[in-house]
Amino acid sequence: MEWMKRYLVLYLLITLYSCLDGKAQYVFGTTGLLHMPTAEMQQDKTFMFGGSFLNISSTPGHWGYGTFNYYINITIFPWLEVGYTCTLHKGEKGWPEQTWGKFVNQDRQFSGRLRILKEGQLWKYMPSIVLGANDPSTNDAMGNPEKDDYGITGVSAIGNGHWNRYYCAFTKHFVLKDIGKLGAHLAYVYNKRLDYHLNGPAFGVNFRFQLSETSFINKTVNGLNLMAEYDSRTINYGFEYSFWKDYINAVVELNQCRYFSGGLIFKVHLK
Repeated sequence: MEWMKRYLVLYLLITLYSCLDGKAQYVFGTTGLLHMPTAEMQQDKTFMFGGSFLNISSTPGHWGYGTFNYYINITIFPWLEVGYTCTLHKGEKGWPEQTWGKFVNQDRQFSGRLRILKEGQLWKYMPSIVLGANDPSTNDAMGNPEKDDYGITGVSAIGNGHWNRYYCAFTKHFVLKDIGKLGAHLAYVYNKRLDYHLNGPAFGVNFRFQLSETSFINKTVNGLNLMAEYDSRTINYGFEYSFWKDYINAVVELNQCRYFSGGLIFKVHLK
């Protein structure tokens, strides 16, 4: 019976180790680092939902205050991820006065990510490649497709599509035996928004501890994922911590290295 107990403990540790791979982007409700996209993908058939507090520095210029978001996301196939995110609005002048300063509305956005190549697919050092988009809107708030004020060719800050971006991302991992896994990420991010301008390279790194399971401290540290990035606008750093086999993930960020944002991400593996 003793060997069975040891086998069960070993099995549980291996299962926990293999599940500690959270990589959710709390700002957009998709997979990535803090703000910049990556070419990492969730486990196939992963359903993800969560919510966050967003400091004013983490939002488009449309928000003149800190706000909150919530989202749902599913990886339909190993190579396809789709999501839906809502960011809360406060009432402002032009709205009924009783709504001023209160969260009474929300901005909605869809997102999609398509993996073109997975890591090591064509040769040993091949990075994974993902194409993606957030908030790919093409008409204004009144539903007029003729009004060119945002999206791919838009140049104004007055329409919807506040979180609009298109990107191509590359990711390569390097394993440090009994220490952890280093992720190197490069992306090109593009839009023509004036209130959230993104047009240039983004790059970042993350380090996930994978220490030998020899002590409680090692097991605890293994849930930690450190992140630093330049998202084509700002330099940010923070961390993600995975609880309970990656079902619960807490994300903390210092945008521009000083402004706090953060959230909780919950995952259900349907497969």
